[in-house]
Formats: sequence, structure tokens, C-alpha cells
Amino acid sequence: MTTALIYLLIMILVAAVVFLLASLVFGRGEELAALPPGASPTQLPAAGASGDDLRALRFQQTVRGYKMSEVDWVLDRVAGEIDALRARVDELERRLAPEVEEVQEEVPR
Repeated sequence: MTTALIYLLIMILVAAVVFLLASLVFGRGEELAALPPGASPTQLPAAGASGDDLRALRFQQTVRGYKMSEVDWVLDRVAGEIDALRARVDELERRLAPEVEEVQEEVPR
């Protein structure tokens, strides 16, 4: 009985030493240092986000996926920029509409 207990203690000791050694050699397995609490890896330019900016986005991961507040923030920003761009396109089309009609009337059919 005591022999089995000694073997068990030795196995636990060897496992602990191997674990500590692997931890020292390989670290925690992270590519980058952990972010401080409240920080976010999510970054967008102040204005004029491009498709490449959106493709390069990285969200902080949580237990059940991505951090919802970061995703909501990005969606709000992108939705605002799309709305602004569409409004600008509509405005430019309204300005050009009379000129386009004039050119179409001048072209013989």
C-alpha cells in the first residue's frame, strides 16, 4: 500500500516538474501580450473606413464568442458611414439629374 502511495507521489512530482518546465520554455502560448482590462484590439480610422480596414478588424474573444460591445460599435460605425455615403450619392444624383436630362435631349435618336 505504501509503495503505491510513494509511486503516486513521485508521478505527481514528475508531472509538476514537467509542467513547470514546459511553461517556462513555451510560455502561455500567446502570440501577443494580454491586453489590459477594458482595452480593445478593435481599431478603425476616425473616418473613411475602407474594405481593407474592415477585413483587418480583430475582435476581443470571450467565452461565448466575440465581445458584443466591440461588434456593436463596429456595426454602428459602418452603418453610419454607409448611410452618409448613400446620402452623398443621392445628393450628387439629384444635382446631376437636370444635366443628364439635357444631354439626353440633345442626343438625336
